[in-house]
Amino acid sequence: MKKFNIRKVLDGLKEVSSSAPSVQVGPQENHLVQETIQSEHFQLCKTVRHGFPYQPSSMAFDPVQKILAMGTQSGALRLFGRPGVECYCQHESGAAVIQLQFLINEGALVSALADDSVHLWNLRQKRPAILHSLKFSKERITFCHLPFQSKWLYIGTERGNIHIVNVESFTLSGYVIMWNKAIELSSKAHPGPVVHISDNPMDEGKLIIGFESGIVVLWDLKSKKADYRYTYDEAIHSVAWHHEGKQFICSHSDGTLTIWNVRGQGKPVQTITPHGKQPKDGKKPEPCKPILKVEYKTTRSGEPFIILSGGLSYDTVGRRPCLTIMHGKSTAVLEMDYPIVDFLTLCETPYPNDFQEPYAVVVLLEKDLVVIDLAQNGYPIFENPYPLTIHESPVTCCEYFADCPVDLIPALYSVGSRQKRQGFSKKEWPISGGNWGQSTQSYPEIIITGHADGTVKFWDASAIMLQVLYKLKTAKVFDRNRSKEDKGSMEVSDEDPFAIQIMAWCPESRMLCVAGVSANVLIYRFSKLEVTTEVVQLLEVRMQYELNDIESPDGAGGEQTSAHPTPGASPQTSGPPSHPSTSSNNSDGGNIPCLKVRSTPLKQSPGYQVDLVVQLVWVGGEPPQPITSLAMNSSYGLVVFGNSNGLAVVDYIQKTVVLNLGTVELYGSNDPYQRQPRSPRKTRQASGGLCDINEGSATSEDRCKSPTSVLTSNSNLQQFYNGGGRGARMSRKLSLPTELKPDLVLLSVCPPRGANPLDHRDNSFSRSRSSSVTSIDKEARESISSFHFSDTYARKGDCTMTPCLYVGTSLGTVLALAIMMPPAGEQRQLQPVIISPTGMLVRLKGSILRMAFLDSSGSLVPHAYEPWFEPNVTTDGEEREKVRKRRPVSVSPSTSQELNESLYAVVCSEKQAKVMSLPSQTCIYKHSITETSFILRVDVVMMSQGVCVACFCANGHIMTLSVPGLRPLMDINYLPLTDMRIARTFCFANLGQAMYLCSPTEVQRITYSQEICENLQEMLGELFTPVETPEAPNRGFFKGLFGGGAQSLDREELFGEVAAGKASRSLAQHIPGPGGIEGMKGAASGVVGELARARIALDERGQKLGELEDRTAAMMASADSFSKHAHDMMLKCKDKKWYQF
Repeated sequence: MKKFNIRKVLDGLKEVSSSAPSVQVGPQENHLVQETIQSEHFQLCKTVRHGFPYQPSSMAFDPVQKILAMGTQSGALRLFGRPGVECYCQHESGAAVIQLQFLINEGALVSALADDSVHLWNLRQKRPAILHSLKFSKERITFCHLPFQSKWLYIGTERGNIHIVNVESFTLSGYVIMWNKAIELSSKAHPGPVVHISDNPMDEGKLIIGFESGIVVLWDLKSKKADYRYTYDEAIHSVAWHHEGKQFICSHSDGTLTIWNVRGQGKPVQTITPHGKQPKDGKKPEPCKPILKVEYKTTRSGEPFIILSGGLSYDTVGRRPCLTIMHGKSTAVLEMDYPIVDFLTLCETPYPNDFQEPYAVVVLLEKDLVVIDLAQNGYPIFENPYPLTIHESPVTCCEYFADCPVDLIPALYSVGSRQKRQGFSKKEWPISGGNWGQSTQSYPEIIITGHADGTVKFWDASAIMLQVLYKLKTAKVFDRNRSKEDKGSMEVSDEDPFAIQIMAWCPESRMLCVAGVSANVLIYRFSKLEVTTEVVQLLEVRMQYELNDIESPDGAGGEQTSAHPTPGASPQTSGPPSHPSTSSNNSDGGNIPCLKVRSTPLKQSPGYQVDLVVQLVWVGGEPPQPITSLAMNSSYGLVVFGNSNGLAVVDYIQKTVVLNLGTVELYGSNDPYQRQPRSPRKTRQASGGLCDINEGSATSEDRCKSPTSVLTSNSNLQQFYNGGGRGARMSRKLSLPTELKPDLVLLSVCPPRGANPLDHRDNSFSRSRSSSVTSIDKEARESISSFHFSDTYARKGDCTMTPCLYVGTSLGTVLALAIMMPPAGEQRQLQPVIISPTGMLVRLKGSILRMAFLDSSGSLVPHAYEPWFEPNVTTDGEEREKVRKRRPVSVSPSTSQELNESLYAVVCSEKQAKVMSLPSQTCIYKHSITETSFILRVDVVMMSQGVCVACFCANGHIMTLSVPGLRPLMDINYLPLTDMRIARTFCFANLGQAMYLCSPTEVQRITYSQEICENLQEMLGELFTPVETPEAPNRGFFKGLFGGGAQSLDREELFGEVAAGKASRSLAQHIPGPGGIEGMKGAASGVVGELARARIALDERGQKLGELEDRTAAMMASADSFSKHAHDMMLKCKDKKWYQF
């Protein structure tokens, strides 16, 4: 999409050309609003990623810095310190992270990837960066080991060899342990890949190497030969040392553990099958599943801990994955909710040759992180303070609110704190490294997520943190036990019948309204008191189109004609006189809702409590259409929702349906689509003509208006988030899975030229706006795409402002409805609210997505609201009455304004934006946002400098426009829309904030504000904090005297270039990171930094000295050869006379 370069002054602009964005100024009025917002106020950057790392693959822990690192299958790296300190990085290749190793207390991390590359990350900066990379080309990496306080990294490969890398320079040593030297010469088979490497805790010169086939070798690094070999006839998965270095333990593929003495070669000292049944006749126990990992940790005061994952017996079908903790004679089996990816034991000391004193086990599961307290009886888990439960049930929709009322977060926190589970460990969370950043943002932010199981979660998202505040379970309102008779009506959305589809929330009144996938709307009030609701209030609404003509017998056209839709109201209430109510007990095969509201009393805890349930019912054997739009206004006490049949307005104070209108009836006599009932013959011709129109009889203008595919499938209400129904057709046009956001249910997509006309039985309609297509069934499916409540001028030329409801449709029409409210107080309870359509305001290309109003100075008109009050007042009736009589706060401009003061209506569709002046209803500005794509999410947002329109386009562009002038301010190609999850969950909020779900388990937050981008560095937490490394364990007098303490080894002497020579260049390629040696210089800080700097300086000096030495050696060699040649010449010429030359 080309970048717009039209930035002209607002006044006197003429249309430039039809392809360029056009800005018009109304001729009769001179609208000059000083726009304060400029393009330099915008900048786009990612701020922070929250949630559980999607598809984790590996984990590491720094026991001194107390930082946890996790790698994923897509090459992401997530680092966690104390709650609130977390960081996200990404490997460019996107290959899976197979292993992570901290340089303990150095502020660095080594990652090994499935593409056989090794990377060194610098964690001493707020956004970690890669310093060096090494890419192996001939061998596949299978295991890495970096001993504590060593700079030499051992890398085991699939071929069974071990290479050694200097972590500082990231160069390979010439020292290689070849597999054929490690195993016995007599063995003919290859031992398999290296699955384990570690040095003896008491002797760094001895390395234990585990091969997959079951061979373990103790290699002497100095003498370059194997000291001992241990063979077992089962494959090895992992090996662990006892801290004294005299014993080690192996875990095997048959569910056994073998314990070996280092000096005893033949057989293991002990063989244990933790989960095997022991036969009585002394035979071997039956084999179990493989033990994937084992750890062997010692304590000063008691028995050692043996901790393992896997190893269950094969007959435990359906049993959940387990972690087994063996301590002395007791064995505890801890069941996990998901498969175990990896686990680590956290110990008091980083030194492997000291008593380990384990205090916790971190278990990384496929979809969760669990930390177990080893010090308490019963091994309780720690309460996880990170926001890792976003995906507990799949997220189906999100809303993001910045700059909320200040008292909201404390109110939600106080009711949410009562929902917490009990029985957690009493200790502090053990991952406690890093420091928080300095927050410059002072306003509260709240994210709300709706989930597939009907839960709604409120999150505190202030600054760049995320913390769950409160969880609401909407499914409690319904009966979960279904009788067999109900099965028929339930199959509509059987998998997740309670899934949340759209949410509307008023932060000031704390009213919440949610629309579910089973065509239900729930209205909630917030209360601090517990209440028991005897009967849940229920309204049932019929929304249908009655079809006069049955399908024509010859089936040629297959069209159905329709008279005006019959509006239906609920049995308890009648709509306005012009819309008689239809009784709910008609015998026309229907009138049952998709879900059954519970009939027993409902105990409602403090927090959100259901006030009213509205359900759409089946009509004539057809399930209700999914709800496509929803809005609420607490000042008016109204909720409105719409679908492809029409809209219904509910008064939740009087618990009645105020209006139930078909889309066609909104237009009245001004219907632009001329929808009269037609004869079947004509209908047939029209349906045949759809193809011709797409092929070229329509004008180019009609074609760019794009037929709109409307989701009206009767067979599966759930497809909005799990891609059912029309997946094939949509993916052909968009090549995307059709997980759609409810208000994106209408995607403008142009079918390929010459496409077949769509069959109406498919319930998916492709429509053109050409007037030659007037087939009723096509136009009848115009669905409601958005709503906006506001106090404005309802009709052209009005001089006073009244409450209004604006309705946007999927065909780009905006219609106005005037609302007559009864007087406040008692009358509000008794007199009906009267709503009357006042006609069409404007038409745009594409489905209407968002509407907003500006006052004459260009600032946003805030929505009218009623302040929150406690609904369950326990005092006498008089007090209650006083609460009820409080006047709603209408924060719209006062009606005593001068008559010439105008309002501006900002209307955004999938394709364009228009600004209308009210009450004259003239279009003063219009702008074509995108010609080739369509907009997925658009919001009119407040920035600190003024108001703007923010759009997220299907081609991945994020754009902002000024208002009311609609000048393009920012257009950045942010990300290609790779999956519809992003489209469904993308939200803009005020003050330059936005978010979306970047994976099923993670929220990505971004900002489009220059101000926040500049302050981001300060707001981010620091992972690395200078900490003293604990002292090494004391060797003791006798051990020092007679030997037997830890033997150190000068690895430099062994692996350095002088002793080991250079490694083969073709084996691995060194790639300097973006920082290189400069990055290391910048990263080095504090005492450790000085050492690192000295080390770098020495490295550089050594390099220069080395070069000098090389040059001197070369000169000596050349002098040598010169003298040799001269000597030869002299000998040759010695006996010759002068005349012989």
